[in-house]
Amino acid sequence: MCIVNETPEIHFRQTTTLTPEQFVAGLTDFGPDRSKLFGNSEDEYLKVHRRGWLEADVTEGSGGIWERLHYDWSDPNQVVLTTIDSNVWGGASGHTYTFTRQPNGTTDIELFIVREGKNLKGRVLGLVLRTVGRRVLERAFENSVKAIEARNGKFENHELKPPYIPKLRRAPIQCACAATNSAQRSER
Repeated sequence: MCIVNETPEIHFRQTTTLTPEQFVAGLTDFGPDRSKLFGNSEDEYLKVHRRGWLEADVTEGSGGIWERLHYDWSDPNQVVLTTIDSNVWGGASGHTYTFTRQPNGTTDIELFIVREGKNLKGRVLGLVLRTVGRRVLERAFENSVKAIEARNGKFENHELKPPYIPKLRRAPIQCACAATNSAQRSER
């Protein structure tokens, strides 16, 4: 058995306060600063080739690794990203996000990642992902969920926190009409 040629399939699950629609909105936001939501998608690699109502064709990447992905979010409970082209990934490579709404208002997000190396660099990276790289991908997924939660105004403790607004010290304001009314009353 050759471990370098095995196709890495990686599975993560996370519970979030986001609705599936909110997560999909973040996942399919291909605008500037996408890297703030997805650390493995640097802005200089990002190129939207085509975007429709329920699908997109996008190239993204980081650190010298890029892939062109077909995004399909036509199923409200699932988003499928299929690798169309890449400098390291091929075959069945891609990502699948599956959403399960919970009775308490949270959503379970399951992420399945398949990485099939199409050259030596890809096969070695696949080996790394099955070992030490798995935790790096898991942390990236967790950070993306947290970033989208923050963007939507929801936090880990499931409470909305209003922004801090300092109290200003001001002199009492007197309304001109109040002063006029009081002068009229004293004339009577």
